[in-house]
Amino acid sequence: MGIFNRDIIRDRIAWRESLATTILLLFLIIGATTTALAQSTQTIGAHKLEAGQEIDFDGRLDEAFWKEITPATGFRMQEPREGDPASEKTEVYIAYTSDYLYMGVMLYDSEPSQIKAFLKRRDVRITSDERFTWIFDTFNDQRNAYFMEINPNALRTDGLLSTGQGNDINLNWDGIWDAKTVIGDFGWSAEIKIPFSTLNFDPESSVWGANFMRVIRRKNETVLWSGYRRSQGIERPQDAGRVTGLTGISQGIGLEVVPYGIANNNKEFTGGDFETSTTADAGLDINYSITPSLKASLTLNTDFAEAEVDQRRINLTRFPLQFPEQRDFFLEGSNIYRFAPRSFETPFFSRRIGLRQGEPVPITYGARLLGNAGNYNLAMLHVRTGEHSDIRPENFTVARVKRNIGSESTLGIIYTRRDTENGDELADPLQTRHTFGSDLELSTSNFLGDKNLQFQAFFVLHNPSSPLDDSTDVWDRSTRGIRLNYPNEPWSGHVSYREFGTAFDPAVGFVRRVGFRRLQPSIGYNPRIEKIDWIREINWGIRFEHLTDLDFKLLSQELGFTLLGLTLESGDQVDLSVSRSYERLRSPFDIRRDGTVIIPPDEYITWRGSIRAETASYRMVSANTEFEFGEFWSGLQREYSIGLNLRPFPGIRLNPEYVHTLVDLNEGRFTTDLFLFEGNFDFTNATFLSTKLQYDTLSELMGLNTRFRWIIRPGSDVYLVYNHNWLREFDRFQTRQRTGTIKVTYSYRF
Repeated sequence: MGIFNRDIIRDRIAWRESLATTILLLFLIIGATTTALAQSTQTIGAHKLEAGQEIDFDGRLDEAFWKEITPATGFRMQEPREGDPASEKTEVYIAYTSDYLYMGVMLYDSEPSQIKAFLKRRDVRITSDERFTWIFDTFNDQRNAYFMEINPNALRTDGLLSTGQGNDINLNWDGIWDAKTVIGDFGWSAEIKIPFSTLNFDPESSVWGANFMRVIRRKNETVLWSGYRRSQGIERPQDAGRVTGLTGISQGIGLEVVPYGIANNNKEFTGGDFETSTTADAGLDINYSITPSLKASLTLNTDFAEAEVDQRRINLTRFPLQFPEQRDFFLEGSNIYRFAPRSFETPFFSRRIGLRQGEPVPITYGARLLGNAGNYNLAMLHVRTGEHSDIRPENFTVARVKRNIGSESTLGIIYTRRDTENGDELADPLQTRHTFGSDLELSTSNFLGDKNLQFQAFFVLHNPSSPLDDSTDVWDRSTRGIRLNYPNEPWSGHVSYREFGTAFDPAVGFVRRVGFRRLQPSIGYNPRIEKIDWIREINWGIRFEHLTDLDFKLLSQELGFTLLGLTLESGDQVDLSVSRSYERLRSPFDIRRDGTVIIPPDEYITWRGSIRAETASYRMVSANTEFEFGEFWSGLQREYSIGLNLRPFPGIRLNPEYVHTLVDLNEGRFTTDLFLFEGNFDFTNATFLSTKLQYDTLSELMGLNTRFRWIIRPGSDVYLVYNHNWLREFDRFQTRQRTGTIKVTYSYRF
């Protein structure tokens, strides 16, 4: 029975039987309250262009055929006055050929000189400018959608949208499409051109889900064509309208070939001297649409030189930090791989492939299958990494399947495998580690008539890390949990429970902490203030976390209060919160990770407060600042942070940020400083220069990353990347590494 006696196991079984009964009852309650999704009455017909009806793609809707189309109109406010007619008129027209979808948009403005348009960079989330956003639910299943938006400078941002407990937009998906805009005395207009080969869709259906949103930034006004209520919105395909009449559309052959070439010069300080190396290489990506809804991909000799560097963070916690994926090959399909969102369970973390402690490991090849087959969402991946230094070649396999249930619910499974050839961990010449998981999402938009209610359950298990280790059982090597969520306004709340076994360590996953049971409820109240014209919303909230070990002995506890959160009509925000924490430290904690300050095992009770303020992002100069203060382990901590967003001219954005932390403990006193600077210089909406400079006083490392990108045409790019790293020694910064890279990619579509 391993390390557990029969009494403990008997108690576990009884407790889990009780939990299973509770879950079943919740299933029945949610199932009883879930009714057929109320379909939106908003509909727009797509106009098929005839021979001779050509578009002069310039952003002006002056072609005769636009006047033959009935546009989508009747936009209504989500903010600031829910349900009121939009203060400015918006019209959306849709036309198509067998190969392309065209959109024409008229965004009238009574004060065109006040239109906000600072940004030009591809893939930047538009928060400071006017913007027009739309989604296409190409399978009309109310679960997934393509997310796209533009601003008056024809900046293009796109992503993949998935619903669930907290909507998720994967903004790192890059579709091949184009947009042109014009600003005039009428406001601004746009023409948008999307190849059908960019999208997955059901060719047997002539109806897509669709929704359109406009933000008039100077008024902080958000208007939507469909789903304008605050509990709805552009990120909910369930509340979208419909595009009809899409017949005879085609992806063509569905083949895309993307070769790349790369040259690199590297100079690195090793062993008291610099070593210089120059390399050149090439690789290939091939994508093929097996069906209009299912795409296979192959990548050979993959390189990610153009990926952004990680943002520096100082870690004063006992647990590892999770950095986001930056590499395009792994980002596409991440909406399907997403597992039990908001439960912080990650059985598949793509940064475990091709990276070791942040350093790249060569990828020999990778194969991928993404898309839909009927009611199933599929994502399958296999990657082979090469030998690098003392790292052995490895094979990674990941499979994810999600089955649609009813109108808004899903049942999913995930499997990962990691094989290490001639690994040192096992005597066996091939080390194989498997992970299995399942997650259930039950959702309804019609609870008590028009409220949202969501239930989630998950279970993940992996095999022993070694066949010689028989001391762990299933519960030690697994994690499980449930979550009930009520995401509505003005009242919202949730309650979740999860367990992580003491030996849980998925080979291709990410885990911050193991060996605990965690109960976490929260409640929030954010009413709109209509009687005070300068306040838009007030927010109060309570959150509680109770975390024990698997024998129910208290490890940590936190009770937090949002005392006051203010959102002003101007867009400025202020938040004041306070929290009380308990922590039982069972082993010494080296907080600086250098042996200078060791916190001894003990029980610690602390009180902390924070004040955060943020000015509206549409201003030429905006700022955010936060001050945290209070008790910390055996002493005190104070942390100040300030960030600025400077936009002196359209296309130029400067973002300096500074974080200062003072820690004063019985065991020692120290400070840390983190300096970040990011500058973006966007010459056009196809040529960008960005630079990121980072330094922290804990590691004494300073890093510079400069990237130039030229979009030759959508899908084809030139990248110039320069990295320079220094180490501060004897009050001087000494170069440790500098690298220059040029990479060219070009897309061929058939």
